[in-house]
Amino acid sequence: MSSKLSLYKRVIPSPSLSVTVLVFWLLMSDSFTVGQFVLGMLLGLVVPLFAARLDREFARIGSLRPLPKLICVTLWDILVSNIRVALQVLGPERRIHPGFIWLPLDIANIHGIAALTSMITLTPGTVSAALSDDRRYLLVHVLHLDDPDELVRQIKQRYEAPLMEIFP
Repeated sequence: MSSKLSLYKRVIPSPSLSVTVLVFWLLMSDSFTVGQFVLGMLLGLVVPLFAARLDREFARIGSLRPLPKLICVTLWDILVSNIRVALQVLGPERRIHPGFIWLPLDIANIHGIAALTSMITLTPGTVSAALSDDRRYLLVHVLHLDDPDELVRQIKQRYEAPLMEIFP
């Protein structure tokens, strides 16, 4: 019985991932045919085998208390940034001063870093460009960079600090 279970785990390491791959394949294909279903099942068997070999870091969730405020702050920043970027793009080109900054990271959780990079990129006028190999610095491109230190302070206060509570 144990050897059958072991064989099953080697062939299908993550049944939920296999089903997810199959479902997404069928949703993304333009027609539902036996061939598409068989191809989706094959992908559902092969993809988890490769995914099981990756060095995964599982998300540790801390307090979700800062999440509602973080969502509101992010949505507000997206709204304000859309207006600011529109005014900059429609205004004189000489008033735009793009630049890069290296943002020092205090957050170490890779899931928190991923959330931070997504929030930065979702906010118009800023794009996360690179993460250093040691995960201690994030390169951010800014459409208009007046005060790099102030931008770092805002990102750390508005996004990174709450994310550090959520992803300890």
